[in-house]
Amino acid sequence: MKRKRKVFKILAVMVLLSAVLYVILVNFLVSAALVPSFMRRLDAFQRITDESYAAQVQTSDIQVNRQLALNETEEWLQAVRSQKISVVTEDGFTLVAAEFFPAEKSAGSQLSTEAADSGSHLWALVLHGYTGWKEEMYPFARWYQEQGYHVIVPDLRCQGESEGDFIGMGWTDHFDCRLWINYILSQDAEAVIVIHGQSMGASTALMMSGDADVSAHIAAIVSDSAYTDAYAMFGDKIKDWFHLPAFPLVDSARLALLMRGGYDLYDASALDAVTRSSVPTLFIHGAADVMIPARMSEELYEAASCPKELLIIDGAGHGQPQDKDPEAYYGTIQTFLAEYVPPH
Repeated sequence: MKRKRKVFKILAVMVLLSAVLYVILVNFLVSAALVPSFMRRLDAFQRITDESYAAQVQTSDIQVNRQLALNETEEWLQAVRSQKISVVTEDGFTLVAAEFFPAEKSAGSQLSTEAADSGSHLWALVLHGYTGWKEEMYPFARWYQEQGYHVIVPDLRCQGESEGDFIGMGWTDHFDCRLWINYILSQDAEAVIVIHGQSMGASTALMMSGDADVSAHIAAIVSDSAYTDAYAMFGDKIKDWFHLPAFPLVDSARLALLMRGGYDLYDASALDAVTRSSVPTLFIHGAADVMIPARMSEELYEAASCPKELLIIDGAGHGQPQDKDPEAYYGTIQTFLAEYVPPH
C-alpha cells in the first residue's frame, strides 16, 4: 500500500510538473509571437523579417520596381508637407502616425484643379502588416497623396513608435483605427475615407468593415494580401516558426492570450466580418504568396457581401503585387476608387 501511494505521488508530481512546463511553453509562444519587447530579446523580429524576405519572389523586375518606388518615395518625402500626430487608446497607450497633406495639383488625380486648390475631402488611412511599421507604407502614401488625398499612416499598437502590450492581429487594431477615423472627422466633417491595408493591416480594415457601427465616411477598402482569420494564421506560424504542432497549442495560446492580452483569436476574423460588410472592397493578392496564400483573399472575396472586385497578380509574393505589376496594381485601384469614391 505504501509503495502504491509513493508511485501515485510521483505520478502526481510528474503530471503537475508537465502541466507547469506546458503553461510556460504556451505563454512563451504567445510572447514570442505577439509581444514585441520579448520578440526583440529573442531576435524574433529580425528572424521573421529574414524569413519573410527569403519567402518572397526574388525576380529582377520586382527588385527594379521596388528600388524605383523607394527612390521616388525618398524624393517625395523631401518635398511633401507632413506632420506627426498621436492619439491615446482607451487602455492608455499612445499611438503615433504620420499625416501627409494633399498635393495642390497632381497629374492624373481624381481632383479637378479647382477642387485641389480649394481643399480635398479625400482621405486615405494606410495600414501596415504584422511586425511592420509606418515607414514601409510610405510608397502607398505617396500614391494617394499625389492623387489629392490627405493620408494618415499609423504605427499599429506596440509596433514602430506606437505603444502597446500585444500585437492585435487586426482585432485590437480595428478598434484603435476608429481613433484615426475620429481624428480625420475632427479635421474634416465631410471626409470621404479610403482604407488601404496590407497583410495584417488589410485584415484590420476588413474587420472594421464588418462592424455594425462602421463609419459612413468610409467609402472603400483596398485589401492587399489579407488573411482570413488570426486563429488560422497563429496555427500556421506555430508550425512554420517554432516547428511545433498547432493542436493543442493554438487553443491553449488562445486561452492564454484571452487572459493576458484581453482578446480572443476567434474574434479576429476578417472572414466573418466581410459577410456583414457593405463597404466596397478591392481584394488584391500575389499568386506566389507562400506566407498568406492567395486562396485566403479568394475566400474573403467569395464571402464578402459588399460590392467587390478581386485582383490576383501572377508571380508576386507576399506584399509584392505593387512591385510585380505596378501598372495593374495602381491602375486597378484607381479604376475601383473612381467608381465608388466620387471626386471631391
